[in-house]
Amino acid sequence: MHQGCEVYVATRSAAEQARALRLGAVWAGDYEARPPRPLDAAITFAPAGDVVVAALRALGRGGAVAINAIHLDRVPEFPYELLWWERSLRSVANFTRRDALDFLQLAATVPIETAAEVLPLTEANAALQRLAAGDVSGAFVLQP
Repeated sequence: MHQGCEVYVATRSAAEQARALRLGAVWAGDYEARPPRPLDAAITFAPAGDVVVAALRALGRGGAVAINAIHLDRVPEFPYELLWWERSLRSVANFTRRDALDFLQLAATVPIETAAEVLPLTEANAALQRLAAGDVSGAFVLQP
C-alpha cells in the first residue's frame, strides 16, 4: 500500500497472481474474477479489448479505466450500463509531457520492487519465445 491505495491485480497467469500477492497486492485473480470490492480505478496493460471490459466491470461509481496499451485490439460490444454512475475510459493517447513528469516524480517516491533479466540483443528471439511461454519473472532488458 502506498498513499493509502490498495492494489488489486488481474492476470491470467497463476504465477503472476502469486507474484503480485508476494509483492503486497491485496487480491489477485484472473480477468473473469471480480475483486472483492468495487475499484476506484483500473489500469489495463494488455493490448486486449476484453481486458478493458473486465476492468469496467470491476469499477465502482465514478471509477475510471486507464488504457495503457499503445495498440489495442477490438473492444467488444458491452452493455452501456458499464458506463453508468460516471464511470469513464481514458487512454495513453491523451498522455502529456506534464503527465509524464508528474508520474516520474510520483514513481520516485513509491517503494517499487523490480525484477529484470538482462540479455544480449542477439538473444531477442529467445526472449520473445520465453515471454510467449510465460518463462519470465518481471521483464527482459535487451542490451546491444
